[in-house]
Amino acid sequence: IFHKAQEKGPLTTPEYREALETWRRMTRKDGLDAVFAEHRLDALVAPTGAPAWMTDLVNGDHYIGGSSTPAAVSGYPNITVPMGFVFGLPVGLSFMGLAWTEPRLIGLTYAFEQATRHRKPPGFLPTVELPA
Repeated sequence: IFHKAQEKGPLTTPEYREALETWRRMTRKDGLDAVFAEHRLDALVAPTGAPAWMTDLVNGDHYIGGSSTPAAVSGYPNITVPMGFVFGLPVGLSFMGLAWTEPRLIGLTYAFEQATRHRKPPGFLPTVELPA
């Protein structure tokens, strides 16, 4: 991936600058900004992703995506906090906001953590017990 990115050339090319402007418009003004305004939202809240997976030494990771992609692509803030556990493995909850809304997101995530008390020290389990 790094080699392919390097082959694209410098970040000053007209093609890159045009693509950057297009993505910013689509993910910000025509994307998240529009959704937040239309629905008068302070944050979008969604599971960060699936529960953590066990190491599969044959097939590799089982990552199936997550909810933080819109924030990552737009450059907007996203905070993940513990939401709970499935078979002893952690599940996160993401709070996404617009540009410069970090103080509001910190307040929301702090309130969620205080209300739920789901944060636990990590356990490096040799295995998990799955239902039959």
